[in-house]
Amino acid sequence: MSGRGRACRAAAVLLLTLTGQATAALAATPPAGPTVRGSGVVTWGASAQRVGQGADRAYRLIVKLSAGGSDLRVRLSNAFGDHPLTVDAVHAGLQAGGAALRPRTNRALTFGGRHAVSVPPGGTVWSDPMSGRVPAGARLAVSLRTPDARGPATGHEMALTTSYLGRDADPGGDDATGWTPTTGSWWYLDAVSVRPAHPRAGAVVALGDSITDGWGSTPGLDRRWPDDLARRLRADGTGVANEGISGNRVLTGDDGGPSAGRRLERDVLSQPGVRTVVLYEGVNDLKADHAADADEIVAGYREIARRAHAAGLCVVGATVAPFKGWHQWDPDAEAVRREVNHEVRTGGDFDAVADVDRALRDPRDPARLRPDLDSGDHLHPDDDGMRAIAGAVDRPSRDCRR
Repeated sequence: MSGRGRACRAAAVLLLTLTGQATAALAATPPAGPTVRGSGVVTWGASAQRVGQGADRAYRLIVKLSAGGSDLRVRLSNAFGDHPLTVDAVHAGLQAGGAALRPRTNRALTFGGRHAVSVPPGGTVWSDPMSGRVPAGARLAVSLRTPDARGPATGHEMALTTSYLGRDADPGGDDATGWTPTTGSWWYLDAVSVRPAHPRAGAVVALGDSITDGWGSTPGLDRRWPDDLARRLRADGTGVANEGISGNRVLTGDDGGPSAGRRLERDVLSQPGVRTVVLYEGVNDLKADHAADADEIVAGYREIARRAHAAGLCVVGATVAPFKGWHQWDPDAEAVRREVNHEVRTGGDFDAVADVDRALRDPRDPARLRPDLDSGDHLHPDDDGMRAIAGAVDRPSRDCRR
């Protein structure tokens, strides 16, 4: 490790500051108007992307919470919109099955005391806290209506979860009436927070690409590696937010999927209660048509780590898994991967290392994924591989203080 006083080791990864620092106090009363700042601890997240065009429509979005707690709040995003987004009703309740909700759990959310809210282009707003408690691991249904949305819509494309659309459906209703069409994306919702029961609890954010986003895992079963991580940390009240985007890179991006560095503020630093970020990116940079070299990728890591450290977070760096057999693999890319991994392990830029490469590689051919952990495309792990990644992000043996 470097000489900046980091106390964590490779096996001392997750709770890091979660057990050593108090969560900031929540506001005692709802704000006077819609707010862009969250409170409590993020319990679910999905990185915003451009997902098509806005429409006069209702959405019933199903998300799985990691940490339980009280004072639930949701964040609505218009990050890619070019018009103000009006949302005239938002409700949150517990899913019973399909689009149906458990009776008497669906409650209206307000924004500065009002049921309707306007989200400016490029902006986000948090709801006021909702009374009552929600359990860890709950499937939450957030129902919202956008009566006059137009222009680019914001959401998250690859949800791997079935949500529901409605034209005349009632966001405040419990039953499935009017929610017949389905969608495999999340729309306008990008974060949920709670006040955890333990006052010193915090959150972990997984910042990554398609492997973090869950490609290769079984849809509908919440078997992405951040889901496995959340199950392991549930007893500690730790929130886990999955901020993976398929195709994401450390260094470059596009309007629908900005680079990891460009989205760090939105997807990590602005999330409430975050203590640790796990950075698992790089394979898309080194296998791209105009691939970056090891020095460039490592420099990108260092800049992300520097900014996260400046915000008081601990940073876990993950090694890049092997991908021989994928159509963009070649010996040059493999050489860059090994050089990048050497720097992650030994460079001292991270507070701890999650050695995903070691957890997934085939001992008979270390450039390949283990066959029993491969989803079949030789790049994305299957459900067992996802569990192996989560297992590489180990519990801490001491606090990470800075």
